[in-house]
Amino acid sequence: MPLKLPALDPRTVEALNKSGYPEPYRSQVLPREKRRLGDACGLTKIGINLTTLHPGKASSMRHWHTSEDEFIYLLEGEVILKTDAGEQALTAGMCAGFGAGAKDGHQLLNRSGRPAVYLEISNRDPEDVGEYSEADLRWNAPGHPGKFTHRDGTPY
Repeated sequence: MPLKLPALDPRTVEALNKSGYPEPYRSQVLPREKRRLGDACGLTKIGINLTTLHPGKASSMRHWHTSEDEFIYLLEGEVILKTDAGEQALTAGMCAGFGAGAKDGHQLLNRSGRPAVYLEISNRDPEDVGEYSEADLRWNAPGHPGKFTHRDGTPY
């Protein structure tokens, strides 16, 4: 019997395989699957994604948020968490949190031979700006909401 909201089976949520990143960054993260569980449950204040990261792929470019907290909880597999402190391995059952405004970019890398599955949770702040530690990217820059620009504000 199918579940009825507010309950749902995550497997019934469409797996999206897309990225807003321009090249050369898009190919570093795709393919990956994101199931937008928060949206499917009708949540508007927090975002929750069930993400599958394939071998050899990155979750994102190293980034931090001006006004959003982020949290990840690894359900299956292994990833490398890359921050200013270096790299550390995370395995199933481990988690990491990234506070809003902390200028320490984070990124997950799947260097293993099998997919990694994790939950991504964050608040949704329309004023948030994503800053990138290594890539020439900026997200939701003033005057360019929901879009990527170069660090200097010029469009891709």
